[in-house]
Amino acid sequence: MEKNEEMKEYVLKKAHDNDIKFISLWFTDVQGFLKSFAITVEELENALSEGMGFDGSSIEGFSRIEESDVIAMPDPTTFQILPWSPKENGVARMFCDILEPDGSNFKGDPRWVLKRTLKKAKDLGYTFYVGPELEFFYFKSDKGEPEILDKGGYFDLTTLDVGSELRSTTVLFLEAMGIGVEYSHHEVAPSQQEIDLRYADALTMADNAMTYRIIVKEVATRNNVYATFMPKPLFGENGSGMHTHQSLFKGDRNAFYDVNDKYHLSEIGKNYIAGTLKHCKEIVAITNQWVNSYKRLVPGFEAPVYISWARRNRSTLVRVPMYKPGKETSTRIEFRCPDPACNPYLAFSVMLAAGLEGIKNKYKLPKPIEENIFEMDVKRRKEAGIETLPNNLYEAVKIMEGSKLVKETLGDHIFQKFIDNKKIEWDRYRTHVSKYELDSYLSIL
Repeated sequence: MEKNEEMKEYVLKKAHDNDIKFISLWFTDVQGFLKSFAITVEELENALSEGMGFDGSSIEGFSRIEESDVIAMPDPTTFQILPWSPKENGVARMFCDILEPDGSNFKGDPRWVLKRTLKKAKDLGYTFYVGPELEFFYFKSDKGEPEILDKGGYFDLTTLDVGSELRSTTVLFLEAMGIGVEYSHHEVAPSQQEIDLRYADALTMADNAMTYRIIVKEVATRNNVYATFMPKPLFGENGSGMHTHQSLFKGDRNAFYDVNDKYHLSEIGKNYIAGTLKHCKEIVAITNQWVNSYKRLVPGFEAPVYISWARRNRSTLVRVPMYKPGKETSTRIEFRCPDPACNPYLAFSVMLAAGLEGIKNKYKLPKPIEENIFEMDVKRRKEAGIETLPNNLYEAVKIMEGSKLVKETLGDHIFQKFIDNKKIEWDRYRTHVSKYELDSYLSIL
C-alpha cells in the first residue's frame, strides 16, 4: 500500500476510534485569512479520495464568477483532533490543497505557491526549515481603544502577568495538535505575549502558524479576552513581530555551517543572507502586508528597518545567532522584519526565493554592522551604505510591483490579486480622516 493510501486508512481509523463526527477542512485565502467548511465523518472517505467542491468566487482573491468551481483536497498528514472538541461527536481538522476541477493545482492557492517554491529548493538538494517567533497582544475586547490586561514587561513573572495561564493553555493545545513549542513568555510591551514554535520544514510550519493563530484566539475567547496579531495596536509601545529563523539542510547537514569560517557561515549561508538583503525591499509587502505593519517598522521600538546584518546586533534586519560548539545544526539566519499578521505560505515562499536567488547568483555578502544603527545619524548610515525598508504599504507595494522575483514566486494570479487588494487598502487608508487629524487641526484651522 502506497504511503498516501496508508495515511488515508490511518485518518479513517483515527476518526472512527475517537468518535469524530465533523471534519473541518481548512485552507487560506490570498491575504492569509483561514477559511473553513465542515463535512461529516460519513463524507470523509470520499473527501480523501476525490476532494470536496465549493464556490471559490466567494473567497477573497480566489476565482472569478465565471471560473468559480474549485476542489478542496484534504492533506491526510494534517489530520488533528481539535483539543477543545467534545469527547462524543468530536471535531477534527485537515488542511487542504485547492485544485481545479480537472485535478490540477489552483493558481490562487497560497499553499501551492509554497509547495512550488520548496520544489525549487528540493531540486537543488535543499530542505528549508523555519522557526518563527509570533508575538501577540491580549486585550479586554476588540471594541474601542485597546484595554491592556497587565503592565508586565519582558520575561516578567509576577501577578502583573495575567496572561501566563492563557499562554500555558495555548501551549497545551498546540502540543495536543502535534505542534512543538520552544518558549512562551511575556514580551516587552504591556499585555504582549510570545510563544515560539519549534522549527520544522516550511510547509509544516506554515500550517502550524495558521493553527497557532486560531488556537491563540480560541483560548482567549474562551477566557473572555481578545487576542490580536495586529502589528502595532498600542501607540508608543513595541509592536508584534514574527522574527523568522531560517536554514537550509542537505540531508542531515546544515548547508549554512562552515567550521573554518570566522562567522561559522558557509558560502551558501553568506549568499543566502546577501539574497535576503538585496531583495528585502521587494518582499516586504508580503512579509508586512498591512497599513498598520509600517507603524511597527519605525526606529526606536526594536523593529528592524535598516538593511544590514550582524551577529549580536538586534538593530539589523538579519541576525546570525552566535554559534555554539556541538550545535552545528542550529546555524541559521534570523529575518527580523516580518509580522505575525502576514500570510505564512506566501511569506516563507518569498523569503526562500530571495535566499535562493542569492545562492544562484553568488551574491557577495557585505560586512556585518555590529554597532547600534538606531544611534547612528543619517551621515554615518550613508557612509556605511545602510539603506532602509519602505516607509509605508504604498511604497512597499510599488517596489513589489516591479519585482520579477516576487512575480515568478507567487505566479501571475496571486501576484495581481495581492497588489489589487493592497492598493484598495491603501486608498481607503489614504482618504480616511483620522482622530489624530481632528484632534490636531479641527480647532485651529
